[in-house]
Amino acid sequence: METVAYRSVSDLSKSILKNIYKIPKNIDLVVGIPRSGMLPANLISLYLNKPYTDINSFLEGKIYDCGDRGKYIKKTEIKNVLVVDDSIAHGYAINRAKEQLKNEHFNFIYFVVYARTKSKDKVNTYCEILDGERIFEWNLFHHKNILERSCLDIDGVLCRDPLPEENDDGELYHKFLISAEPKFIPSVKIKTLITCRLEKYRTETEFWLKKHGIEYEKLIMLNLHTAAERKLWGKYGEYKGNEFKKNDYIFFIESSLSEAKKIKEISGKTVFCIETMSII
Repeated sequence: METVAYRSVSDLSKSILKNIYKIPKNIDLVVGIPRSGMLPANLISLYLNKPYTDINSFLEGKIYDCGDRGKYIKKTEIKNVLVVDDSIAHGYAINRAKEQLKNEHFNFIYFVVYARTKSKDKVNTYCEILDGERIFEWNLFHHKNILERSCLDIDGVLCRDPLPEENDDGELYHKFLISAEPKFIPSVKIKTLITCRLEKYRTETEFWLKKHGIEYEKLIMLNLHTAAERKLWGKYGEYKGNEFKKNDYIFFIESSLSEAKKIKEISGKTVFCIETMSII
């Protein structure tokens, strides 16, 4: 069974701190590769009290000094530059960064937090090897290769959960369905949305998804008649877990911790819980 390795922002920070000895102490500047590299680059710059910027700003000479807000330093004050990304897979981002910096006369050290065995030699140093499928908290809803093979819950994931008074199976619930505030909007197409919303609310659900530009292949809804009947039935995690288990999905994003545990128990596959922002 295919598994997915997950790393949180906390994991990222811990890995940097554990391996910070690998970063040369004579660096003068930390440069992040937009966008994912900006997060570890900023952390490293703060931990080491070094100036920090992104590649384009570096090329333009806009380099934030450490300590004083709004203060810049000159490129003439810099010799050794640490260029940072969160990870390396095939090396496209690192190669693009090298191309951008090829006419700059500095000592560049290329660093990533997570490397793959096949690409680790494309950087000077890294924190840890992470092969196979992986997903990071900071790009959870933008990972095409994962989400195109994933199931996602709707309430509590894509939008907020309804308030108790909104769950009236009537006018207030209808209003919620068409106007609920979004939480996380994926930037790539999802394989399957699976929800405990009732089938009779498909039109309102599809309207909301289209309104917010959410692309998906399939929408599975609960074929019961009323909210009272759904509450009496109560097998939410089992329902989602069995759908997740019987198809070639590799990842499930669920809002509820109790349901996430049940989905994991039934499917044996990788389940991410929004309630705890962690893998179950």
